[in-house]
Amino acid sequence: MKHFIVIITVLFAVNTSAQSQYEKGMTKAFKLWENNKSTEAAQLFERISEAEKNNWLPSYYVATIETIGCFGLKDEAILNAKLTKAQRYLDIAKGNTKNNAEIIIAQALINTAYIAFDGQKYGMQLSGKNYALYTKALQIAPNNPRVILGKAEWDMGGAKFFGKSIEPFCKDVKRALELFKTYKPEGKFYPTSGKQRAEDILKDCASQK
Repeated sequence: MKHFIVIITVLFAVNTSAQSQYEKGMTKAFKLWENNKSTEAAQLFERISEAEKNNWLPSYYVATIETIGCFGLKDEAILNAKLTKAQRYLDIAKGNTKNNAEIIIAQALINTAYIAFDGQKYGMQLSGKNYALYTKALQIAPNNPRVILGKAEWDMGGAKFFGKSIEPFCKDVKRALELFKTYKPEGKFYPTSGKQRAEDILKDCASQK
């Protein structure tokens, strides 16, 4: 599972005219993130979270940035610090929304970061939890391509870990890609990324045949 790689690309274009302070702040944070200034983006999302105490999105993005930054780390102390922070902000986000599939798969991603760092230490403890999380997320949002892709990539990571083919899960990635073509997020600044990732995974699927 150490070779399990998660790549999330965030591309965000928003008309900045007549925006609220919240909208301006979120737009700026996304631009920083898009320009590979993850630390600055996370810090700005933190400040927005403090101001928007009933909004799950800023805290969600802090958690997401911190989690993504853990893949490839070699220092467990840094990993634990980043994932502890990610969990803290995800818990804040959880308090501001219910039955939210995006929150659920973000929790699964935190678990995956631990497993990717040390599968022997964290695999047995967290793999079952991830299965339950993805099952719940699919029940809530069965046509959300990000949920379908997340579960498929998780399943593929497990297959690779046990030396099995990823081919059985390629159909799920293909379905996610089709859904991305018509997917409309429920609100402004809601997560939308994943289409490019699905395309990249399908290339791996093609090479398996």
